[in-house]
Amino acid sequence: MRQTWRWFGPVDRVTIGDARQAGAEAIVTALHHLPPGTEWPAADIAARQREVATHPDGTATGLSWEVVESLPVSEAIKTMSGDWRGDIERYRTSLANLAEAGIRTVCYNFMPVLDWTRTDLAAPMAHGGTSMRFDLVDFTAFDLHILSRSGAENDYTETLRKLAERRFSVMTEAQKRRLAANVTAGLPGAAEHWTLDSLRERLADYASIDAERLRRTHIDFLSEIVPQAERLDMRLCCHPDDPPFPLLGLPRVMSTARDFRTLLSAVDSPAAGLTFCTGSLGARPDNDIAAMVAEFARRIHFVHLRNVTRETDGVPCSFFEDEHLAGDTDMVAVISGLLAEERRRREEGRSDHRIPMRPDHGQDILDDLQRGAQPGYPAIGRLKGLAELRGVIHGLTYAQQAADGRTTDGFSAGGRQEALHAALDS
Repeated sequence: MRQTWRWFGPVDRVTIGDARQAGAEAIVTALHHLPPGTEWPAADIAARQREVATHPDGTATGLSWEVVESLPVSEAIKTMSGDWRGDIERYRTSLANLAEAGIRTVCYNFMPVLDWTRTDLAAPMAHGGTSMRFDLVDFTAFDLHILSRSGAENDYTETLRKLAERRFSVMTEAQKRRLAANVTAGLPGAAEHWTLDSLRERLADYASIDAERLRRTHIDFLSEIVPQAERLDMRLCCHPDDPPFPLLGLPRVMSTARDFRTLLSAVDSPAAGLTFCTGSLGARPDNDIAAMVAEFARRIHFVHLRNVTRETDGVPCSFFEDEHLAGDTDMVAVISGLLAEERRRREEGRSDHRIPMRPDHGQDILDDLQRGAQPGYPAIGRLKGLAELRGVIHGLTYAQQAADGRTTDGFSAGGRQEALHAALDS
């Protein structure tokens, strides 16, 4: 698998040099300063490529920008309101400019309003580090008592409402402000953040939009975009909902295998695929992650490897970002399935058989705790995760080569043993 690293541009406190030292082979980034619905100019794309390829002192980094994460889909497109047709045209232009620059893998999502949601961006862990967390009681308290969303009480059980009321009653004003800021944090790296008032306005835009209508809009959007992506030899890959269940009364349409199946059958093109995020999907106990890899392997264009531990039962639930080889997802089984798909692509003779992946999120540990990087994207926590994932990849690859009668040093399994004994005898 091609090992990549997400970078948020020159403002990121984790540098390109850090990514290089961590072992990254390529960079995942975006033009975070441009709001959704804006055309990505060729000059801005070229400038970001130079920033990735060159250290501040002018020396080469040895890295390049290979995956876009993300080219946001505007709220106007998702609601089919305002200048949504103009936004689609600007999206097409952005794809053409990216392709001209040699970048052909583009991640996006179709989550309404909030691109991801956590209630705590630095929850204390037993080992002394911190992690991002979604606490269902805290979120319910936010929805009912801070946002005061109309009709919110109908979305929660009586037990959950009582727990949230009790939790809210003992919160300090500082804790209430921090919870509101965490929930409305917006797309990682973006300059745009929601206020409570602007969030309420956006929620009102979805008052008449249910899951079926949003799904239809997603399919219509891809129907407009995919023909050009095919001509440009590009791969669009949709990120699943994070978390993968409805929040704030908003519909979710990329949370389950059934959701994926519906979209990919409706837009049956290699240019329309998935960003397979094990962490997002893992927050639902009814998602069989390894089985989903097997079913959708041919349409997986980009992979986020991370793990979550579910702290409560059912859907929705509370969860936290666990270590990459801990949590509720069998990461070894997932990687094994992805490596099997890479073997299939190699046998087809595809030059792009290596699937780009990145260690997604990470716990803040050691120096991360003082650095203050983008939440979920520390240097050392991700380096640790990448090292662990790399170990799994190497172990599974070696086992497969041994089963095939060959190893990475070119010896057959038996020949390697003979060479080892000869070396020991000399």
